[in-house]
Amino acid sequence: MNISRKLFIVFLCVFFELLNPAQAKSAPDQPFTVIIDPGHGGKDPGAVYKGIREKDIVLNIGIKLGNYLKEKLPGVRIIYTRNTDVFVPLHQRAVIANSNKADLFVSLHANYCGTPSITGTETFVLGLHRSEENLEVAKKENSVILMEEDYSSTYQGFNPNSPESYIMFEMVQDEHLDQSISLAASIQNQFKNRAGRHDRGVKQAGFLVLRRTSMPSVLVEAGFLSNRYEANYMNSDEGQTYLASAIFRAIRDYKNAVDHKSEYQLGSSMPERLKLSAETSEKELSQEKEEHIDKFYFSVQLAATSKAIEPTPTNFKGLEKVERKKIKSTFKFFYGKSNSLEEIQSLKQQIIAKYPDAFIVAFENEEPISIKKALRKIKP
Repeated sequence: MNISRKLFIVFLCVFFELLNPAQAKSAPDQPFTVIIDPGHGGKDPGAVYKGIREKDIVLNIGIKLGNYLKEKLPGVRIIYTRNTDVFVPLHQRAVIANSNKADLFVSLHANYCGTPSITGTETFVLGLHRSEENLEVAKKENSVILMEEDYSSTYQGFNPNSPESYIMFEMVQDEHLDQSISLAASIQNQFKNRAGRHDRGVKQAGFLVLRRTSMPSVLVEAGFLSNRYEANYMNSDEGQTYLASAIFRAIRDYKNAVDHKSEYQLGSSMPERLKLSAETSEKELSQEKEEHIDKFYFSVQLAATSKAIEPTPTNFKGLEKVERKKIKSTFKFFYGKSNSLEEIQSLKQQIIAKYPDAFIVAFENEEPISIKKALRKIKP
């Protein structure tokens, strides 16, 4: 390993240590805690359309959401990052969540773009943007740090308007990513079925406020202020009520699943094809071991679905040797295996045109591990 490569790995590990707070663990007797984070506020209006301000819309939705939770789930503890029109620095929002050992963090926003015809809701989880569109959303929400004093020092030189600053999210694989995706998918489903909104899906992007939280976290874009109809809907009491109700239902379903320890528990620690019967011969056992001699490796995740799609080239745009794994209740599809991060990054670049949402993951003993942990394994 050359010196520049070693320095790069050391830099990444140190950077993640600085940016990642210690994992918050809820005490057994602590109530289920939800952080409601209405974006912007005070001197930061967020997006604005003909006098309709993002900061007002999301605050109203947040208050309604909190009221639903208090009424329908009285045992849940609700904490707001703001419940009035005040400016709260981005890093302080994560501090509030982490210090209260929250179980969920829900950040509320409204979208804006240069094409007035675009409508719909989308919910983001932490990760590298897979399109320029997602990057622009992250830039918009992260730009609030420019209103903070000494933001360059607080965020280790991060520039929200520089695409190069977002390279750090290439290495992000939050330990809570699966739970965050499950909550995000449920929110989008409720938006579609409860509120009748256009579903733009679950997406990934580099949001600083999500990067600093240590629990399942999502960022909700409740609609586009740049669309006249949707702006008026979000600004109405009825629209805010339906949107808050949809998010409440998703949180309720998530909590019920956690309480029953259902889909948020990893399945067996050993793949089915390694569960050898007593009749398995020593030769067969040896062959299985040879196939899995690499206990730690990187791979590229192509897709995730609830259906057990056959991993054939026909189903995956000509790619051969796609591997399917069932993780929790979801089938995930992976391409390539390597102990070398450089090799897997190169492989990802080769297929990004076919799968723009592809991202790098890591495994140890066939179980998913965080990229941060994986980097430690190759650290010199």
